[in-house]
Amino acid sequence: MIEFDEAKDAANIAKHGVSLALASDLDLDTAVVVKDDRQDYGEDRFNAYGLIDGDLFALTFTVRGQNVRAISLRRAREKEVRQWLRRP
Repeated sequence: MIEFDEAKDAANIAKHGVSLALASDLDLDTAVVVKDDRQDYGEDRFNAYGLIDGDLFALTFTVRGQNVRAISLRRAREKEVRQWLRRP
């Protein structure tokens, strides 16, 4: 199950033009998931790259219990699309 903070959702819509609710359409089983260890966030954080309605999206999330907590969702950048296309 995808969960998110309402205020964070409003900020994500303002910044990226998409609601965090759309993250529920990203299939994490087929996505490329990479642990984000650039800094200590106080919990494990991941970046997932996967398709939503044929477009590649980048989802930043953490896992809390049985739920996926969406932190950010945006369309993938050109560099991320190229990496996605080269995946094994």
